[in-house]
Amino acid sequence: MTVETTDFAKALREAGLRVTQQRMVVLSVLTGTSDHPNADELLTRARAVDETVSLATVYRTLSALEDAGLIRKLSLENEPSRYEIAPALDHDHLVDIDTGEVIELPSEDVHRLRVELAARLGYEVISQHTLIRARKITTPPQG
Repeated sequence: MTVETTDFAKALREAGLRVTQQRMVVLSVLTGTSDHPNADELLTRARAVDETVSLATVYRTLSALEDAGLIRKLSLENEPSRYEIAPALDHDHLVDIDTGEVIELPSEDVHRLRVELAARLGYEVISQHTLIRARKITTPPQG
């Protein structure tokens, strides 16, 4: 299930979750972001909307939203997990190891290749996600 609407109460109900103000705030913040915030960043953004939101509430809400399939947790090596709205189409992520920036890498070619490789082995791809850790290439100045 993906959140393709700003009717957060409806999305929560359809996912079988109780509708609370805090859940709607966290879902709204995640839907309105273009980056992949961690729990602390989500707390700061949620408190700008509703100052009653606590870190414990953010973690409980993230867990419930992930279990319901509304969001995806990106587990990064040696860094706090980051979150995004569950994508309509699976995609991969590149993490800049120097800046921590998380960049989405949507690719129909990669998806098609994965489906073909899995099919050769007798499998059907249900979901796919790769996390690529990389460093930006800097070229030396031309002299």
